[in-house]
Amino acid sequence: MAPSTRDTSATLGRVAVFAALIIVLGTVVVPLPGGVPITAQTLGVMLAGLVLGPRIAPLSIILVLVLAAVGIPVLAGGRGGLGVFVGPTAGYLVGWIAGVIVIGLLMRTGRVTWWRAAAASLIGGVLVVYAFGIPVQALVTGVPLVPTALSSLAFLPGDLIKVAAATLVVVALQRAYPRAFATRRAPREAVAA
Repeated sequence: MAPSTRDTSATLGRVAVFAALIIVLGTVVVPLPGGVPITAQTLGVMLAGLVLGPRIAPLSIILVLVLAAVGIPVLAGGRGGLGVFVGPTAGYLVGWIAGVIVIGLLMRTGRVTWWRAAAASLIGGVLVVYAFGIPVQALVTGVPLVPTALSSLAFLPGDLIKVAAATLVVVALQRAYPRAFATRRAPREAVAA
């Protein structure tokens, strides 16, 4: 059955809302040496993955990246243009896409619980994003991988705070407005005959 216009509109609205959230969170910036600032944008990435799931959340990230590619200053510190995709942050940007997919997959089935949201945010929103970001940052800056990884530990306290914030927001959202999670696949329940 083809999705209705209303379902498509609701999905597009969710994509736009989370893209806008990620953009707004880019206004919180702490510059660091090495070209990769501390931002709040990964909080938006975590929330998108937790709420929208593995199929819809990447669309929010892709929308932000397309806007950046055409030169709109939507990334941390008002950056945009094709240069961001060859700079030290390029791997982190690609990592956002992989990260929201992992977060969404970990949240796909089962109830929304604090431990599931925290684990998904930590694995997808931190570990996966770092796995893409650190090697590219090392390559672009010419700094060996181990020192780059060690310098990236500066991001960890803030990222753990973002994991906690995403967890609290999603658990509260699930209680207050469960329809926000309408795109999630419900766990299969046995049907009594």
